[in-house]
Amino acid sequence: MFIRLGYDIEFEVPAPVAMVAMLTVHPSRVADLRAPDEMSIEPGVPLTSYMDGFGNRCTRFVAPQGTLRLSNTTLIEDSGTPDLVSPNAREHPVGELPDDALIYLLNSRYCEVDRLSNVAAELFGQIAPGWGRVQAICDWVNAKVKFGYHHARPTRTALDAFTDRVGVCRDYQHLAIAFCRALNIPARYATGYLGDIGVPLVLPMDFSAWFEVYLENQWWVFDARNNMPRIGRVLIATGRDASDVAITTSFGTANLTRFAVIAEEALDPAGVQPGN
Repeated sequence: MFIRLGYDIEFEVPAPVAMVAMLTVHPSRVADLRAPDEMSIEPGVPLTSYMDGFGNRCTRFVAPQGTLRLSNTTLIEDSGTPDLVSPNAREHPVGELPDDALIYLLNSRYCEVDRLSNVAAELFGQIAPGWGRVQAICDWVNAKVKFGYHHARPTRTALDAFTDRVGVCRDYQHLAIAFCRALNIPARYATGYLGDIGVPLVLPMDFSAWFEVYLENQWWVFDARNNMPRIGRVLIATGRDASDVAITTSFGTANLTRFAVIAEEALDPAGVQPGN
């Protein structure tokens, strides 16, 4: 299947400001692109790309004073199958983990592993290690936290989500990540596109958050908010938590005035609808 991806974001910038955008498809999915995936910026300014320490592609620029517009549309080919599930996937003892997975066992800005360790042990310590324990964490978080866009708060941490029992998708993932790390399961935050393919349409569209855990020698997708395998998940970036994968970061004032995202099934490049 083919998925049309895109965004149209505007800011009002009171004075020139340096910015970093993380809006391109993750390098692991570049081979699936069927159209260019390059950010358009108005007014035009010089852009510089680099790879951050987590392997995400970032774009640097200095936004001039006035209205700034970031936009793009691209096309990606996708398997059209739901997220992979492997109920027998095992946990690794910490001593067997690869070096680059160890950072995903530690405290981070939004995931207070130390402050949630006792809770995690009480809730999930008696569950057999492996896939089933991670799924139990997702089930618990999904059942106990109430979703609502009006609950969005950029400073809410995993501990806050546990206490408040409300939040948006990033809060679900932060709490699940903290529980996993507290049980010595490497867990990292992920952001990207997740269109409503195969499920009821929810508007307005937005970028989505989920998380990945390291089991059986690879990273697997879990989603404490939706808590079911989904079709058409397209990764943009991974990191320790949301602070590592912000869609845009401004080193000064840039006031968001428009935000639109698309992620929808599309015609293939030859103009034939998949499945026909």
